[in-house]
Amino acid sequence: MRRTDPEGPDPRGQESEQRGPQGRGPEDGATGRPGPGRDGLERPGPEPPESGRDGSGRHDSARHGLARHGSRRHGSPEGRDGEGRDGEGHEPVGHGPVRYGPHLPGDGLPVLPELTAVLAAAADRGHEEPVGGARALLAAASGYWDRRGLPTDPGHVAAAPGANSLLLALTAVLGGDVLVPRPCAAWWAPYARLLGRPVFHVPTPAESGGVPDPYALLETVRRVRAEGGDPRLLVLSVADDPTGTVAPPELLHETVEAAAGEGLHLVSDETWRDTLHDPHATVLLSPAEMLPERVTVVTDLAGALLPPGWPAAVARFPASATGDGLHARVQDALTALGARVAAPVAAAAGHALAEPEAVTARRSATVALHARVAAALHSVVVAAGATARPPQAGRHLYADLGPLRDALAAQGVGDAQELEDFLGARLGMPAPGGHRFGDDLQAFRVRISTGPLLAGGTHEQRAECLMSPDPLELPHVQRALIGLQSVFADLRDAQRWEPPR
Repeated sequence: MRRTDPEGPDPRGQESEQRGPQGRGPEDGATGRPGPGRDGLERPGPEPPESGRDGSGRHDSARHGLARHGSRRHGSPEGRDGEGRDGEGHEPVGHGPVRYGPHLPGDGLPVLPELTAVLAAAADRGHEEPVGGARALLAAASGYWDRRGLPTDPGHVAAAPGANSLLLALTAVLGGDVLVPRPCAAWWAPYARLLGRPVFHVPTPAESGGVPDPYALLETVRRVRAEGGDPRLLVLSVADDPTGTVAPPELLHETVEAAAGEGLHLVSDETWRDTLHDPHATVLLSPAEMLPERVTVVTDLAGALLPPGWPAAVARFPASATGDGLHARVQDALTALGARVAAPVAAAAGHALAEPEAVTARRSATVALHARVAAALHSVVVAAGATARPPQAGRHLYADLGPLRDALAAQGVGDAQELEDFLGARLGMPAPGGHRFGDDLQAFRVRISTGPLLAGGTHEQRAECLMSPDPLELPHVQRALIGLQSVFADLRDAQRWEPPR
């Protein structure tokens, strides 16, 4: 196995870094396993610290656990609200409780009229959809994957009202401990914790997020097992949220090979696979192409096909006896959850998955628009002295404002939660801190999404973004970018004049 990051985690030296000063494992207690809380329920202990790499390629040694994460120290369940508010717009409680975690980024654009018409035409369907999806929806999902080089039988597909339902069901039926990259999508880990399963973050290499370094993965698996753990599931993403990067095929191959050698089942979150900013320059492969018998693919249609307010997602299971058993048990779990796609949404999802010309044209235009906005956003962040990997997919940028630490400290910002609060107030848009994504609370990292930069105008102005030859010059987009540039320029200037310490 070739090492992809010669400066990254060393499996020979990483264990002492991960165990911390006392040489103890990632969980509380001498055995490294979670213990019961005051209510008698099993509680996972702190996540394993590790030596990781940020987007700038600088080494970052992090010694921290769940208790040090500002939002987690309140013991609240994790959610998906990047504005630090609940679904009713209430003010946040305490110092960033994770139940107000970030939403899946929207595109800030009007819904495609053709999809609205399909939804409206099905609005009188009052019957209940079957668990796992009706035949038409499953057939549409099969065709979607067939066109991407993943031949799929409808009998190996399940649908649910959002990828979170599918991941919860998969985590429940697979059992064991869960491995995820650091950073990772904010909604991955909470479902494991809801089930009382320990979650272990594995560092990613310098070039991309979403897929863990293979050597760090092997070391983490072996260390967890040595301490009595039972790692069974690895969740990864080749087109990543939060970093907006795409894992190189050679890295993916090595990580998949390492996971297979350790007997792990993989869940590949491919929500953003259809949002490549430059599909001619970026090669995206699915782990299911490399290890079809051990990979379940999950795609939330809010990534490229439906608005987030119409929850629908599909999962593709391995075409094997093991895959058949997993599919059946996931169906049981979805039944217990009552996780059915609403009939009008199922009609729109099936139409979108069939990819008629209107849907593909809108998707292409939307991806191109967000690619331009993301490039502009990246330029603003880098010009201010912060660092970020160039975005390659999705609608977000993951920025490290560590180089502006002194200027931020002068504003009372001392960790990622306070950075989230500061930027959210100054920018007037969500800027969830890296701790939401499993990153170190002390690291000054945030995810900034492109959707809010487009969403400020009227319905007509937002629609114009898709047709304009220069959408960045549209008044509402220009105002948003100028406001963002002003905030970062102020930080840059303050950093320059900050006296040395």
